[in-house]
Amino acid sequence: MQKPSLPEGTRDFGPEQSRRRTYIFDTIRSVFVKFGFQPLETPAMENLSTLTGKYGDEGDQLLFKILNNGDYLKDADAELLADRNSARLVPQIAKRGLRYDLTVPFARFVVMNRHALTFPFKRYQIQPVWRADRPQKGRYREFYQCDADVIGSDSLHYEAELIQIYDEAFAKLGIPVTIKINNRKVLYGIAEAAGVADRFMDMTVAIDKLDKIGIEGVRKELAGRGFSEEAIATLEKTLEAPSWEALRPVFADSETGRQGLDELDRVFQFLEKTPLQNAVKFDITLARGLTYYTGCILEVAANGVQMGSIGGGGRYADLTGVFGMPGLSGVGVSFGADRIYDVLEMLNGFPDTLTETVRVLFMAFDEATHRYAFACMSRLRAAGIPAELYPEPGKLKKQFEYAAKCSIPFVAIVGETEMQNGTLNLKDQQTGEQQTVTVEEMAEMLAGSV
Repeated sequence: MQKPSLPEGTRDFGPEQSRRRTYIFDTIRSVFVKFGFQPLETPAMENLSTLTGKYGDEGDQLLFKILNNGDYLKDADAELLADRNSARLVPQIAKRGLRYDLTVPFARFVVMNRHALTFPFKRYQIQPVWRADRPQKGRYREFYQCDADVIGSDSLHYEAELIQIYDEAFAKLGIPVTIKINNRKVLYGIAEAAGVADRFMDMTVAIDKLDKIGIEGVRKELAGRGFSEEAIATLEKTLEAPSWEALRPVFADSETGRQGLDELDRVFQFLEKTPLQNAVKFDITLARGLTYYTGCILEVAANGVQMGSIGGGGRYADLTGVFGMPGLSGVGVSFGADRIYDVLEMLNGFPDTLTETVRVLFMAFDEATHRYAFACMSRLRAAGIPAELYPEPGKLKKQFEYAAKCSIPFVAIVGETEMQNGTLNLKDQQTGEQQTVTVEEMAEMLAGSV
């Protein structure tokens, strides 16, 4: 007999985990709605042509490909098969893939529905994504993202607004965070100052790993990518700048770099008189490896917890251009729901009430009282109170044990006397207090005790 198992990097979620995840989604969703974002959903799979080339070489390697229906090898080139040339073989045997993030599908949606949308268009999306990454703590192959994007405006007030969204959502969740900000144009200015503008993507991919592999690791990676010792030394010195203002002399010959500094100035000016509950910090090493970012970039780290980023995003100037709609600027952020879950577990931050579902369990002694209890339970549910009836009438010990194991806070005991009088014996499981009430009285009491 085959032993059941899960694909590596995926998880089941039982009732308690599902309630906690719903709490995270609902909290984030409430902030999105408050800021005027509209809901959107896209398919789990997209055409590979939609996904490929949008995330850089490393991202392309992490795409899950879906084999074509039926005999997927029938049109495959025999020579490529013999040579085991998977890179050239993939387009022949797989035309679809699981989405890697929610931003590229969003851009595809915007282009396909451009005539039905009013710009700027603000959308939020809470759905799973898939990456063929190596599973480890805080990193899964299937995980949820909670995204908010604005497309169709260059205004930097949206960057400030997205910072406010991060600030409010994490405050509501009870997670103290640091919101990091940088600008890809600043990074390009650094590349120009070091004389490696033609190697910009290689530079940003290496710098983005600084918090994981340290400066020595970044130095080795840059050397491995062919950077000269002089360029590496210049980059290292520039990365030690204490603030973005300190970079202005460095960018004397970089118009792009100066533009990035001006954009950071504008964002902080918007936030100047806005009270925030979490710190917003300029981080010169923040690079965000995805190739479509072109302006301000953001990342969120939980304070005092060993965990990777729990949110990130940024400005993209022309993501829709690859789909035939150039010049449409956008900016967005994403919440890493699965990492947020792990952080809340570490902080013991989930509300205690999330463990409670059913408010009251009805108990009966025999068939007649069981039927009466069923009718009472139905009336209580109609009043909006979650209720359950133990399936078999009889000895109360077993029924009480069930209520305790399920963390049901109240039990309603129904005997012959209660049935005759049209009442119930309501017991508070925590205090042990009992009282005789009608269904209507019980509904009013339980609604007030939530």
